[in-house]
Amino acid sequence: MSDTTLKATAAASGASATDRFRTDKATASGQAIADTDRVNTLATELISAVHDVIRRHQVTYEEYNALKSWLISVGEDGEWPLFLDVWIEHVVEEVAGADRKGSKGTIEGPYYVPGAPDLPSVSALPMREDEAGTPLLFQGQVTGVSGEPLSGALLEMWQADDDGLYAQFAPGIPQWNLRGAVETDDAGRFAVRTIQPAPYQIPTDGSCGKLIATAGWHAWRPAHLHLKVSARGHETLTAQLYFRGGEHVEDDVASAVKPDLVIDPQPVGDGGSQVTYDLVLDPAS
Repeated sequence: MSDTTLKATAAASGASATDRFRTDKATASGQAIADTDRVNTLATELISAVHDVIRRHQVTYEEYNALKSWLISVGEDGEWPLFLDVWIEHVVEEVAGADRKGSKGTIEGPYYVPGAPDLPSVSALPMREDEAGTPLLFQGQVTGVSGEPLSGALLEMWQADDDGLYAQFAPGIPQWNLRGAVETDDAGRFAVRTIQPAPYQIPTDGSCGKLIATAGWHAWRPAHLHLKVSARGHETLTAQLYFRGGEHVEDDVASAVKPDLVIDPQPVGDGGSQVTYDLVLDPAS
């Protein structure tokens, strides 16, 4: 494991994720839940659910105070985006995508950054000259649910490197490394060269790591490619693609793996691999 990996602390990663959320989403999210009755219903039922857990398990004052201390430390570590995206978001996505007719989606996670470099339909993600990892050609077509090709669709991609680290969330990595926004051709097709990412542990030296250790869980996510696919007149699709037979596909800490999202790259002559995966977008509601 490289020195860079050792320096990617929970505090640094958590602070980056919190700042990114504040910049990109906090204002819009706050405006979206301004309905008083809706807030009343959700807040009341959430608090009541906590009350029920306390009564059923006879929670002691010592345990309650330990919880208070831990909740404070999650905020101090900047790990609320990490906590919510790992243990809560997959259920929100399940509800949001229940009526989807096209490709399956899954969680976005805390490491999305808008504004990645624009790339043509046949391209390579930005990489270091000595980028480690098995070369991968990821190709396919973006269509609507009726099969019509979506020319000019935008396929945003981001991923961890061979150390399991994300650019802009770990030190020593170029800003847009393994991040790009690919525009499909006239037939909705794309072909992107990248590397196969590595499985990685979510940060474990902060509050989320303390929870994992105390509860006896593991902290691993399987290797995956992140996708956010958009086209005029269609709903945006957010997905992660996992690798068949990969570590932790069956026990992802974030519970985000779905069978439809598991890909099976095939070896090619240059020592790399390739996979074809088509993406189908629902019409905008």
